Amino acid sequence: MPNFDKSTAYKLAQEKLIKSGCSEDNTHGIIDGILDAEFSGIKSHGFHYLPIYCNHLKIGKIKGKANSSFEKLSNSALKVNSDNGFAHSAINKGLPLFFEMCSKEAISCMSVYNSYNCGVLGFHTKRIAEKGFIGLGFTNAPASIAPLGGVKPVVGTNPFSLAVPFDGRAEIIIDQSASVVAKSEISVRAKTGEPIPEGWAFDSEGRTTTDAQAALKGTMAPSGGYKGFGTGLLVEIFTACIAGGNLGTQASSFAGEDGGPPSTGQFFIAIDPEKFNPTYKESLNSLINSITEQEGARLPGSKRQAAFQQNQNQDIEITDQLLERINQI
Repeated sequence: MPNFDKSTAYKLAQEKLIKSGCSEDNTHGIIDGILDAEFSGIKSHGFHYLPIYCNHLKIGKIKGKANSSFEKLSNSALKVNSDNGFAHSAINKGLPLFFEMCSKEAISCMSVYNSYNCGVLGFHTKRIAEKGFIGLGFTNAPASIAPLGGVKPVVGTNPFSLAVPFDGRAEIIIDQSASVVAKSEISVRAKTGEPIPEGWAFDSEGRTTTDAQAALKGTMAPSGGYKGFGTGLLVEIFTACIAGGNLGTQASSFAGEDGGPPSTGQFFIAIDPEKFNPTYKESLNSLINSITEQEGARLPGSKRQAAFQQNQNQDIEITDQLLERINQI
């Protein structure tokens, strides 16, 4: 299995993105997201996605030379137009003002519309927490989950993420999908022919299936039944009804070639906790200890953070099969 150091992996991704029609400026954010996913052990959102991104650049589902812009709505709110480019570029465009607003006002919000898949949502909220703010993020996706009692998909896997700061780092990261598992996990298995665990998804007839290919043509199983669909609905309201992204029922696939740009949305909230509560750190520390002092218990996100710390200076492994697909770009 070939190994690539960080610099070589970055150059490989950048070369393929540019050859597929992406401007150099728009490569930076998405590659940072790819590398963070690899180092954090979330391979499904790492180099696995590079051929998909490049294909979507070529066929126009992603606007490679997008020029994102933002509008200040108030002293604590802004909205960003992604111009149907990578969500990462648009989010990066708005972050400096977003952080400045939170520093001054104790809370700020940022909506993103005309956007594309933002990858691992926790990557973005983690950066908010590293600034000392509580970060809350939402992102919607093409519809793949039906309401309980229904069979027609209405909302996507629609994750939300909460990142909580402590001493300059993201001490807690919750990155929770409305479905039992991220759809990309099924996509990975569909490419390798590996079956999926029972309970992850349904086929086009609404029957439980372990066939990844059949699952991609069917619907995802909501996490916790009604609660999972409720989470998806919450995210849909923030990202489509408020932010202005396409509803999941209107968005084209993040994986397939059908349709034009998905034009989905994201919504972020930053909170300066110590402005609300001067004893925030003491309170959070007690909460953390109540979890970590229990044998076998761990903080949400701690496994991801530990993997990142361990892997960030290590080489990235890319399978022969995936590298062959990348080299064909």
